[in-house]
Amino acid sequence: MHQFDGAVIATALPSMAASLDEAPIRLNLAITSYLLALAVFVPVSGWMADRFGAKRVFIWAIVVFTASSVLCGFARSLPELVLYRTVQGIGGAMMTPVGRVIVVKSVPKLMLVQAMNYITVPAVLGPLLGPSVGGFIVTYFSWPWIFFINFPIGLAGVVLVRSFIPDIREVEVVPLDLRGSALIGLAVAGLVVGFEAVGREVLPSWVVLASIGGGLVFGALYLIHARRTADPIIDLNLMRIHTFSASISGGALFYLGTTSSVFLLALLLQLSFGLTAFQAGLMTLAHATGSLVMRFAFRPLLRPLGFRRLLIGNALVTGVYLTG
Repeated sequence: MHQFDGAVIATALPSMAASLDEAPIRLNLAITSYLLALAVFVPVSGWMADRFGAKRVFIWAIVVFTASSVLCGFARSLPELVLYRTVQGIGGAMMTPVGRVIVVKSVPKLMLVQAMNYITVPAVLGPLLGPSVGGFIVTYFSWPWIFFINFPIGLAGVVLVRSFIPDIREVEVVPLDLRGSALIGLAVAGLVVGFEAVGREVLPSWVVLASIGGGLVFGALYLIHARRTADPIIDLNLMRIHTFSASISGGALFYLGTTSSVFLLALLLQLSFGLTAFQAGLMTLAHATGSLVMRFAFRPLLRPLGFRRLLIGNALVTGVYLTG
C-alpha cells in the first residue's frame, strides 16, 4: 500500500493538477510533504515500537495511513492535499520500519536475507501495479479513487496483523531523545523545504536560503548533541562501520536517481508526448517489472558474484539507464 500510493500519485499528477487548478509541477508538494513526514518521523518509529509494542504501533500506523488516504481523496485544494499527505506520511513512517523490525526480530539470522527478499516482493508489486492501475483509474474514473482504493487494503491489513503478528516489545526501553528528535526534524524539514523551493519561484530567495541555512545549522547542532548523548535518536556511530556507511551514501544517490526518473517520466509522457495517464502508466510498467524479476534472480546471482561485484555491476547498469 505504501509503495503503490507513491507510484499512483506520480502518474495522476497532471489530472490532479487540472482538477485542483494548479500547475502540474506544483503538485510535487504533495509528494514532498509525504517524504518530509517520513524523514521526520521514521527515527521515532523504532523507539515507539520498543515502548508501546511493534504490533500496536503497526496497527495504528495502518489506521492513520488509511484514514488520511481517504481524506486525500476528499481534498479540494492543494493546501488540503498537502496537509492530508503529511498525515499519511506519518502513518507511512511508522508502518514500513516497524514492519521490518517485526521481521528482523522474528526470523532466525541465517534466514534473514531470504526473508528480507520475500518482504520486498509486495513492495515491488506496488510500483509494478501502481502506474497502470492508477492510470486506468484516472483515465476512466477520477483521481480521488487512487486514494479511496487504500481503504479496503488497509482494513484487510489491520485484520491480518491482529490475527498473525506476535506482540514484540523490548523489556528495557531507553528514554526518548526529545531534543535530538526536534533537532533532526528541524534539520531535515529546513533542507527539504529549501531545496524543494529552489528555482520554483514559489518563495522569496531569502526564505529559500534561510531554510537551507537553518537546516544546516540544526544539523550541525544535532551532530554536537549526538556526541554528548548516551542514546541519541540516530546513532551516528553506526557510520563508522564502513559497509554500513557505504550502503547509506551509495544507496541515497541511487534512490535519488531512480525515484526522480519515475516522477519525471510520468510527467514527460503525459505533458510532452500527449499520452493519457493509463498509457503513461503502461509505459512505466517495464521499470517495475524489471525490479520484480530481479527479486527472484537475486539469490542465484549473489552466490557466484558476492555483494560487492553485484552492487557495482548494478550501479553501472543503472547509471547507463539513467543517462540514456
